[in-house]
Order: sequence, then structure tokens, then C-alpha cells
Amino acid sequence: MDTIIARKMWGTLEPFHAMVYFAPEATDEYATVGLNRRGAHYLASRAAPMGPVGPEIVYATFFGFSEAAIRRYVPECWENTTPEAVVAARFRVADRALRRLLDAEVDHPEMARAAEVALEAAAACPTVGRPLFAAHASVSPPPEPHLALWHAITLLREFRGDGHNAALVVRTIEPVAAQAWYSATPGGGNRGFYSKSRGHTEDAWTTADASLIELGYIDGSGELTELGLEMREDLERDTDRAAMAPWLAIGEQRCDWLRAAVRPWSRTIVAAGGLGPVLG
Repeated sequence: MDTIIARKMWGTLEPFHAMVYFAPEATDEYATVGLNRRGAHYLASRAAPMGPVGPEIVYATFFGFSEAAIRRYVPECWENTTPEAVVAARFRVADRALRRLLDAEVDHPEMARAAEVALEAAAACPTVGRPLFAAHASVSPPPEPHLALWHAITLLREFRGDGHNAALVVRTIEPVAAQAWYSATPGGGNRGFYSKSRGHTEDAWTTADASLIELGYIDGSGELTELGLEMREDLERDTDRAAMAPWLAIGEQRCDWLRAAVRPWSRTIVAAGGLGPVLG
């Protein structure tokens, strides 16, 4: 099986998961469990399966954020809540958001089968060297098919993400440089969004740009060079290879089926603005 399937699976499945970070339902659901600061929503909800960890662990596993930004919310976020309460709240956010975005499609007859296939794929992923994936894999999937599918896709994206971070570490790419490099890549996203959401200072961005210029990955105007594009593709190929376990487990035919099943739901989510004004 060609390893590009791992990237294709991620591209199709990701919106089904990522909408949880932009859902307006998050404000009141997280407030009910003691998370009243918006900046804590993402950090606490994604870190919660690891337990009440400190900022050092969140910084190490999330990779792309500034440590100073993380310390503004962690460990303070655990003073008024528990990881278990946050995990439950996150499922409620996902449930409400998916019902709003997909409407009657949450009860689509193929939803249960898609969840079953995705969970089987996730169960084939080894946990060694994958701290975020391992933590999320310790959470039991909900019984509702649309939430079980959301949970399975969460596991699959964290599995890929841990491998991607390892590929960046091998290349000695620092977190802010990774964001700058990705932002310069065609289709890589808005630099302003990453700067604001990841908490990096202008000085940090300037230093990151300088390191990428020295590597020859971007030019003086911040544009991606031919070498930068080539090395980016090399990085993604390594990420794909490291992410193959679940797709080899279910086979190419069921990979194709799962993509076909989830694709219209992901497209509906994006079209409805489920990934926010920047990413959607």
C-alpha cells in the first residue's frame, strides 16, 4: 500500500475532529466544569486524557505552542476542575457541534459502520513513542455512533501528530520554526492565526525565520524556496510512513470506503464554517 494513503486519510478525516476547537458550544460546556478562560479550552481539553499534567508536559507533547502561552493556563486550569470532567465536557461539545453542523446526518445509517472501521484502525496503532495518542486511547469510546467516530478520528490524528512531531525533532526544527515553515507552505494556513493561537512573540517569529533562511527553506521575503518545498515533502513522507499502522490493519479497500463515507460529512462541516473563519 502506498504510504500517501496516510496523508489522504488525514486530509479527509481531520475536519470531522477539528471542528471541536471552533465550536461555540465550547464556551458554556467548559464553563460548567470550571474552565472560564477561553485560552484554557484547547489546552485543557486536549491534555485532559494525560491527567492533571503541568505546563512542561503540555509543551513537550503539543510541540507547536510557546511555553509562556501554555503557562498562562496550565496548571491553573486544574484548580477548578478535573481531567475527567473536562474529557466529558469535550464529548458534549463534540456532540452538540456535530448535531448542529450535520443535523440529521448524525443518524446516517453508515455512521455506525464508519465508527466501527475507524475504531478498528485506531486499535491497531502502537502506543510506544506516542504520548498524546496513548493518553487519548485510554478514554473509552462513547456509545453514540457519531461520537464514537469522532473519538476514533481523534485517536488517528493524535497518532499521526505524535509521529509528525518526532519527524520534526529528528530535523532539529524548533516549535515556532515548524509553524513558520508550515505557514509558508502552499495550503499551510494563515501565519497570523498560528501566531495568535500558539502564543509566539514577534521576536520568536523573527528568530524562526532567520533559522529557516539559514537552512535555505525560505527566502528573505518569507517565501518558500524550492529546497524548502522539497524538504517539506520529505517531512510529510516520513510522517506518512510513521502513520501507516492503522491503514495497513484495515486494508486499502476499507480505507477507501472510510474516506468515501466521511468525506461528505467533512465537506459539510467545512462548508458550514465549522473550522472557523480562518481555516474554514
